[in-house]
Amino acid sequence: MALWASQRASKSARPPFPTTPIDSYWRAFQVGVINTILVSLVGIALATILGIVVGVAQLSTNWLVARLARTYVAIFRNIPLLLQLFFWYFGVFQQLPVVRESIALPGAIYLSSRGLAFPWLEPRLIQQPAGEPTSNVMLWLTVVLASIVVAGAAWYVLKVRQDRTGAQSPRFLIASLIIAASGVLGLMVLQPFVLTVPEFQRFNFQGGQRISIEYAALLLGLTTYTGAFIAEHVRAGIQGIPKGQNEAARAVGLKGGQMMRLVILPQALRIIIPPTTNEYLNLTKNSSLAIAIAYPDLFNVSRTILNQTGQAVSVIGLIMVSYLTISLVTSLLMNLYNRRVRLVER
Repeated sequence: MALWASQRASKSARPPFPTTPIDSYWRAFQVGVINTILVSLVGIALATILGIVVGVAQLSTNWLVARLARTYVAIFRNIPLLLQLFFWYFGVFQQLPVVRESIALPGAIYLSSRGLAFPWLEPRLIQQPAGEPTSNVMLWLTVVLASIVVAGAAWYVLKVRQDRTGAQSPRFLIASLIIAASGVLGLMVLQPFVLTVPEFQRFNFQGGQRISIEYAALLLGLTTYTGAFIAEHVRAGIQGIPKGQNEAARAVGLKGGQMMRLVILPQALRIIIPPTTNEYLNLTKNSSLAIAIAYPDLFNVSRTILNQTGQAVSVIGLIMVSYLTISLVTSLLMNLYNRRVRLVER
């Protein structure tokens, strides 16, 4: 480890977590792990949303909606992920105009072959009479954390009240309002951030935040590919619920959306979650294909470190341990959630 801490990496990772040529190999490896976790977490969230929407759409009574959803699933499930990544990277994002001719979107958003530039909140530095500038970001985060605790307590109190009296309460709405109101009020009073807008200067945009085309292509490929599989799990889970549940929901006057949200999906979760957990794990492991489009994920950065240091056993061991840890944590969290939503048998 001392060798890793002292030697320098010659390859710089691209945003969102870049390194510099003077950083150590250990720092470069950490950035690779963070980049893998980042694309995996965002990909899991987006693939879940896409899978639920498409899965429900496959069972729609609207012929066009159902046909489009089934066509999407058939296409993206049966094309290798590597080819899809090549399509998004070489066929879509690299065909965008150069930075000087960026596509200007509403809200000071610019799209080019270098990525997506958009406004971003940066910590507002407060100049002190003596010493380095400070920021109110940590104080604002403390306020938000306290509001989450209060919202959780309110949720618990309302749930206990509902269990005792049967009176329905909008727990989610109340908890969300507590967190949102506290966060907005903290922003107004503390003003911890300042909005920076990207501006074209010389050869690139300065200010704001940028998403590289490598990250965008990898994220889009993982999302559309995994979302197609999740859609099939959602469809199978819904169809696995006895039809009598649909008839009972209609009998009490529930509409289509209410029936799906309150009756069908809660019961279908026990069927959907186990196979969906496998898709989450596959998405994380499939992110190693990022090496094909030069995104600096864990595997790509580690390959560069291996080539420069020659420490094959150490590098491969760290790669295996990292992926194993991410997979075990994901599996643990999903198993806990599955245990929470499963049916209680007498």
